[in-house]
Amino acid sequence: CAWSIERPPGDTAGCTFCHTSSEERCSTCHQRHQFDPAVARHSEQCKACHWGKDHRDWEAYDISIHGVAYQVNKWNSTEFDFSKKLSDADYVGPTCQYCHLRGGHHNVQRLSTVYTSMGMSNADRGAPLWKEKRDTWVSVCDDCHSPRFARENLQAMDEACKDAGLKYTETFKVAENLMLDGMGEPMPKDLAPDWSGQHIWS
Repeated sequence: CAWSIERPPGDTAGCTFCHTSSEERCSTCHQRHQFDPAVARHSEQCKACHWGKDHRDWEAYDISIHGVAYQVNKWNSTEFDFSKKLSDADYVGPTCQYCHLRGGHHNVQRLSTVYTSMGMSNADRGAPLWKEKRDTWVSVCDDCHSPRFARENLQAMDEACKDAGLKYTETFKVAENLMLDGMGEPMPKDLAPDWSGQHIWS
């Protein structure tokens, strides 16, 4: 996408780890040595790619009320019977797969709403382009919640993303102005961030 093409290679190195042919291999989710749909239905399968500083999908799910319900009940087969097809699932709480692969299809993005990472946080969520996706998103939530509840939460997330996007933009403007004023200095070699965003001291 344009975002990736316009960024320096260092910014997108982590993207290519997942966004290559791995998106088209069954073993990315099903595990080559344990090709079992029951294994692929666990949320941890998504964690292999969807975590970390660039898109904290796993972290957001894991600390949510849905993620907590999953973590404390995932070994209880009466609460999470992973032997059932997703179309027949009646989990005590949603997994990543329950919502994003609803009904058992393999198109994860079909049941997603406006993507907010990678500089897209200021997207117009009211645009007609997103209406169908948002309506579908609400229809997934109303398996367990009322449509009103789902729409109110979607609106709350819109507002949170809008506020975060404005702060993000303001922060980059401050950094840009510092660089233009000659105040920006390169990162000292003994304080370079490693792949996880932590600092390595030499």
